[in-house]
Amino acid sequence: MSLDHIRHSVGILGKISSVFLFASPMPTFKRIIKNKSVEEFHPYPYLAAVMNCMVWIYYGMLFVHPYSILLVIINSVGLFFHLSYLSIFFCYTGKRYRLEIVVILLAEIVGVAAIIAGTMLGLHTYASRSMVVKILAAFFGILMYASPLSIMLKVIKTKSAEFLPKLLCIAGFLNGVCWLIYARYKFDPYILVGNGVGTLLAYVQLVLLHIYQKPSIVDRSHMQGRS
Repeated sequence: MSLDHIRHSVGILGKISSVFLFASPMPTFKRIIKNKSVEEFHPYPYLAAVMNCMVWIYYGMLFVHPYSILLVIINSVGLFFHLSYLSIFFCYTGKRYRLEIVVILLAEIVGVAAIIAGTMLGLHTYASRSMVVKILAAFFGILMYASPLSIMLKVIKTKSAEFLPKLLCIAGFLNGVCWLIYARYKFDPYILVGNGVGTLLAYVQLVLLHIYQKPSIVDRSHMQGRS
């Protein structure tokens, strides 16, 4: 298999893993709807994902990086998913998080508008626009990977990873690994750095899950049987 075929195959896997990443919070929101409460979950991972998706959608526009329609479609799906998650979160949370969600979303819209205005008015070639937007996308991608750690102190303090979204952490790690491999075969320093840092952050989350995850019913029964 040629290098181009490997790179293309890994790129497809990366896009599939991105969709899995966007869908991974579903069990968390099924629980929120069932309990009619967000409990101790945070909205920050979904807010970070909204910004990440918006920047990548802009990156895939014809006037920034032509022929990236699949990138636009995937991140549009991701944007829809995460706005839906935030709508559910908004319904079942209190005043504090409702205010934060509104303020942060407005700030993100203003931020994306500033990025669009700055790159369209200040940069006049595809190469310069795509480079700047890709750097920004890598930065916001790192924030997205890091966002589940917003609850890290609570996890360590309570010695429980109950409210660290498990499937989201796993999906983030797998997505980071896929794009890290892709960046290795098609050397892209922005994707390499963004997903390298992201994979490391996701690994930290998996370590926290392993250390502080509550034992399952089977495990508890086994431990009780041994005592």
